[in-house]
Amino acid sequence: MNEWWAVLVLGMVEGLTEFLPVSSTGHLLLVEQLGAIGRRSDLFNVVIQCSAVLAVLPLFPDRLRQLARAFTDPSGRDYGLKLLVAFSITGVGGLVLDRLHFQLPESPLPVATALVLGGLAFLLLEARLRGCTLADRITWPVAIAVGLGQLLAAIFPGTSRSGATILMALILGTSRPCATEFSFLVGIPTLLAAGGLKLAQAWVSGMGPPESWGVIGVGSLTSAVVSFAAVKWMLRYVQTHTFILFGWYRIALGLVILACITVGER
Repeated sequence: MNEWWAVLVLGMVEGLTEFLPVSSTGHLLLVEQLGAIGRRSDLFNVVIQCSAVLAVLPLFPDRLRQLARAFTDPSGRDYGLKLLVAFSITGVGGLVLDRLHFQLPESPLPVATALVLGGLAFLLLEARLRGCTLADRITWPVAIAVGLGQLLAAIFPGTSRSGATILMALILGTSRPCATEFSFLVGIPTLLAAGGLKLAQAWVSGMGPPESWGVIGVGSLTSAVVSFAAVKWMLRYVQTHTFILFGWYRIALGLVILACITVGER
């Protein structure tokens, strides 16, 4: 595939799946296997991921203004502290994993397994929540659970950061719109911190990306535009819909990846 088309595809996949509860890892893995795109450098992936994250900030103007008034607004201070706690749990856990030299499995089998199990979890949870009244607020147990959910997603590729955090919040009785917003907002500093750390390590080591900056720029712009549109759609979707669609989609994607593994082993 032409390099520019490959970069456009990867940018679209990253932007579309980074925040949705469907696993960006699983989609990038599938695209690389089926589209003959080939793997990109870690720096390329980090840069387009950061672009996707930064692009969604304008979608939360009211919440950002509330957080900006945290010193004078008790509700903004409360929400900000809960974001900080969730982020800190993930950050501390990530540092511990790094000290233990934890390595993600490179096999696609764990990704496919996590996709299917996560899909089943969404379906079972939505069945249990049918007819239940959910709370439109983030409690301290939810903030802690979301932080742990992000850590769980970091350990098991294919789990999906947003998928794990939304599930945690729903289990504790949080409404879908509220759970989705908190998941997205706590994901912004988490993903930017992880990306910034990798960029800093690359800078210190003097290692630059093998791709040209033009290629990286196209991938970043594509990722940002698609991410903005995907998150805007998702925030509206959860106002009136459940996560059943995402549950079935995750199961289907996981089964497709499993089929690719089976075919590849023959």
